[in-house]
Amino acid sequence: MAPSIERAMLIFKASVLLFLTGCSSSRGADGGEGGDRITALPGQPKVPFQQFSGYVTVNPAAGRALFYWLTEAYGNAISKPLVVWLNGGPGCSSVAYGASEEIGPFRINKTATGLYLNKFSWNTAANLLFLETPAGVGFSYSNHSSDLLDTGDRRTAEDSLEFLVRWLDRFPRYKGREMYLTGESYAGHYVPQLARQIMAYNLKSKHPINLKGIMVGNAVTDNYYDNLGTVTYWWSHAMISDRTYGQLINTCDFRRQKESDECESLYSYAMDQEFGNIDQYNIYAPPCNSSDGAGSIASTRQGMRLPHRPRKVNFRRISGYDPCTERYAETYYNRPDVQTALHANTTRIPYKWTACSEVLNRNWNDTEVSILPIYRELIAKGLRVWVFSGDVDSVVPVTATRYALAQLKLVTKIAWYPWYVKKQVGGWTEVYEGLTFATVRGAGHEVPLFKPRAALQLFRSFLRGDPLPKS
Repeated sequence: MAPSIERAMLIFKASVLLFLTGCSSSRGADGGEGGDRITALPGQPKVPFQQFSGYVTVNPAAGRALFYWLTEAYGNAISKPLVVWLNGGPGCSSVAYGASEEIGPFRINKTATGLYLNKFSWNTAANLLFLETPAGVGFSYSNHSSDLLDTGDRRTAEDSLEFLVRWLDRFPRYKGREMYLTGESYAGHYVPQLARQIMAYNLKSKHPINLKGIMVGNAVTDNYYDNLGTVTYWWSHAMISDRTYGQLINTCDFRRQKESDECESLYSYAMDQEFGNIDQYNIYAPPCNSSDGAGSIASTRQGMRLPHRPRKVNFRRISGYDPCTERYAETYYNRPDVQTALHANTTRIPYKWTACSEVLNRNWNDTEVSILPIYRELIAKGLRVWVFSGDVDSVVPVTATRYALAQLKLVTKIAWYPWYVKKQVGGWTEVYEGLTFATVRGAGHEVPLFKPRAALQLFRSFLRGDPLPKS
């Protein structure tokens, strides 16, 4: 390790230890929620709901602490469920995406000087708990730098469960409250895996967590079907040639974790020579180019990849009508006054807050090949399971999800039909025994960002357990 890096890590470890030592005194003897209350964020409009944020230590020995942000519901919050939101990556922040671009109550303005309201926020229907997991994502941290080099699915699920148990102790008014787990992309792993952990925990706990269901969007589900469905989507949407499609199908073994050099070169050719300058997260939206001021974002994402994708993918995410909103988050959440208001970065982490951690992504240690067996477990336990897909995402496309879900061989309860929002087709849906699948028409990878009204309708229907409206 270079001397400068070693010195930085020593400072980092010392500051974390100081923070952990002072946690109990800074929060008060009862360890209650009061110390986490947010008075107001810089540039925030007045709101009628409460907010809390801070850290929960999930492993005192290793010094791992996860950061959260709770935005309670508009009106009668105590009667509404608790919805946990997780973003994927792996290595991406729920504060950057879920809270700030998708389902949270605020949006960041173009100058990163303040916030404005999102009228389609999901906290109009539920209390929203945004969790940055695992340690190393966003403001979450570990006292052991090695934790960032060997994190994976297993530890993420275990730490996230420990977070929820300890968080509920801090917020006892949420104990027994209906809870739902939601998320997108690689949270297609996180959400079902955490649900499985909760179900196992409930078997031996005197105070079980009242988990009622899960909902995931554009979710990484099964390596083979995700890869097959992705390549098929590229071809069916004229992103690649017949020749390249045929070569990919005939050359690549989509069941392998690491593809052959020949296959990876085909992926490279497709992306570099045939895609053109598009955003893979919404193939019909304008990309955020370096001329838009997003060069640092592009470089952060350049080496990141999805576990089911053999080739490295640029994880630059574009955002609806403004393809550069991620840049505003990176500016806003690095402001010292914002971090103070959020009770964040109290240990003075020796690196800037970023929307995604390239270190975590590159060093992801374990990933389940398929989540389908977990779906079967959750369905058998009677949990509500919804899966949705924005249909213009080419990273985890609708074809991949449909191929994967077909392997469950579920009985159809309500056949395929168009669902509506404001008298327009919001997408299409089919209801099975134990699972509801829905598409969102014209939405990219981050569905609530591109189609916020439709996403809110989807969310409300999910909470009620009702099929999506037919008119």
